[in-house]
Amino acid sequence: MEAEEIRKVLGWCSAINLGVLMLWFLVFVFARDFVFRIHTRWFKIAEERFDEIHYTMMGYYKLIVFVFNVIPYLALRIVA
Repeated sequence: MEAEEIRKVLGWCSAINLGVLMLWFLVFVFARDFVFRIHTRWFKIAEERFDEIHYTMMGYYKLIVFVFNVIPYLALRIVA
């Protein structure tokens, strides 16, 4: 695979993953109570813990997207 093809794939992966992160954030902001009700049917969890879990996991997801998609994409943009 050529560097240009890898760069394009990483660009699309970055866009898709950042879109997923944005969707997750918007659902959490605008439909938080609905999502909380669904989760409390399956798990016994406090609201504070629910918020903490989502906030933490969004941070981890963003970190992984940047480390494995965005930074390699930018590096290939600079080099190639």
